[in-house]
Amino acid sequence: MARFGWWAHGACHRAALRADPLALPTPAKPPVHQVETPAGLELCLLPRGEGILIVSTVAAQHRALFVVALTLLLAVSSYITKAWAAGAVAIGKCGAYGQAYDYASEADARTAALKQCKGTCAAITMKRACAAFAVDMTNPCGPHGYAVKPKISTSLNAATKKCYEFGGKECVIRAWACDAKG
Repeated sequence: MARFGWWAHGACHRAALRADPLALPTPAKPPVHQVETPAGLELCLLPRGEGILIVSTVAAQHRALFVVALTLLLAVSSYITKAWAAGAVAIGKCGAYGQAYDYASEADARTAALKQCKGTCAAITMKRACAAFAVDMTNPCGPHGYAVKPKISTSLNAATKKCYEFGGKECVIRAWACDAKG
C-alpha cells in the first residue's frame, strides 16, 4: 500500500505516518480554540516522495516533440528570410514611385517595382537593407533624393538630405521599403 502524507495547516506530520499511515496525529493537549478542518483537506493525494513536478513519460515525450517541432520551424523561417531578401524602389517624374520587397532575386524585385511606377521610371535595388525616396512638396516635379542604407532611420535621413542638397524647400518622404533584415 502506498503511503500518503498528511497535511494539516501546511505542515506534514511525518512522525504520525511512521506509526500508522492512516491515523491522524493526536494533540498532546486539547486545543484552546478548535477550528474544524473540512474532511479531505488534510489528506495529501500525492504518495510520499513524489512532488507536483514529477512528469509522466508521455508528457515528457510530448514536450520533447514540441521542442523539436519549434526548432524546425525556426530553422525554416530563417532559411525563408535569407532566401527572400531582395527589394527595389522605382522612382519616376513628379513623385511617381513603385516599391517591391521580399523577392527571391533583385531582378524580380526591380520588375515588380517598375510595374507599379507610372511613366518613365528608374529602379534602385536593395538586398537586406532599406530604401527611401523623398520629394519636394512645393514642387513635386522638381528636386528629389533617394538612399539605400542598412537601417530605415539612416535611409530616411539620407534621402531627405539629398532632396535638400538638390534644391528642395520642403522635402518629405514619398516612399520607403525595407527588405528582410533591413
